[in-house]
Amino acid sequence: MIVIPGPSSPGLGEKVAEGLGVEAVPVEHRLFPDGESYIRLKGSVRGEEVVIVQTTSPPQDRHLIQLFLLARTAKDYGAEKVVAVVPYLAYARQDKRFLEGEALSIDVVIRLIEASGVDALLTLDIHSPDVLERFRIPVKSLSAIPLIAEHLKAKGFEGAFSLSPDKGAIELAKMGDAVLGGGYDALEKARDRRTGEVRTREKRLPVEGRDVVVFDDMISTGGTMALAVGLAKKCGARRVVAACTHPLLVGRAVERILEAGADEIVGTDSVPGPHSVVSVAPLIVEGLSDLL
Repeated sequence: MIVIPGPSSPGLGEKVAEGLGVEAVPVEHRLFPDGESYIRLKGSVRGEEVVIVQTTSPPQDRHLIQLFLLARTAKDYGAEKVVAVVPYLAYARQDKRFLEGEALSIDVVIRLIEASGVDALLTLDIHSPDVLERFRIPVKSLSAIPLIAEHLKAKGFEGAFSLSPDKGAIELAKMGDAVLGGGYDALEKARDRRTGEVRTREKRLPVEGRDVVVFDDMISTGGTMALAVGLAKKCGARRVVAACTHPLLVGRAVERILEAGADEIVGTDSVPGPHSVVSVAPLIVEGLSDLL
């Protein structure tokens, strides 16, 4: 077995290789002057089971193309099997048509992944679990929420109240509560499909003088998370942590969340960045056991 740390996940790929006790094949990569990606494997993969670790966080399109090039190149050079570890799977939120004429983007991404030579795929906290059923190759999604909760527990947040910013993510709050043990709840939100504006229905939360952790699968622009943090503070929370698996944190997301009253933003290295303080490498190593 060999691990290929992709250009978007070099640190995580090295940790996965170390956890598996196998060699990591270096990748030479650069951009041509016109923006196209150059990829070269700097080691042999012939006859090997190959694990490619490549997240597809922004710039999503570039990272997807690099994933396709890595998988196809590994197959061209004799890899016996290619397993793609894509911690954050881009376009997974575009899984339905809400307006006439919209592209069903995730279906296109899935077919391109399969066509590039990927034999199995592992991802983390996919936004819409129904997407997994659209693959024609073995695929699984694991949750990093328990890892995040254990990290916070060790930092003194045992007994904290677990909150999800909408009912669709209540399972994340439940997983957080299984570790923290302070109870859980979910807010209700509505999004305007044309403008993207999000509104959260206010409710009284039992968090007066208590710590609160708001769990979500991802934080993109931070609007939804800021609303949840603000409501928790309004209900008297002592400390509030904004926690997610995928800290995309685009634009003013960090400022928006902190201005709403969050004391800390905690994410994982599924998306590299200053708030990626929890490594998902152990989770990936364990999850690969039945895909190889």
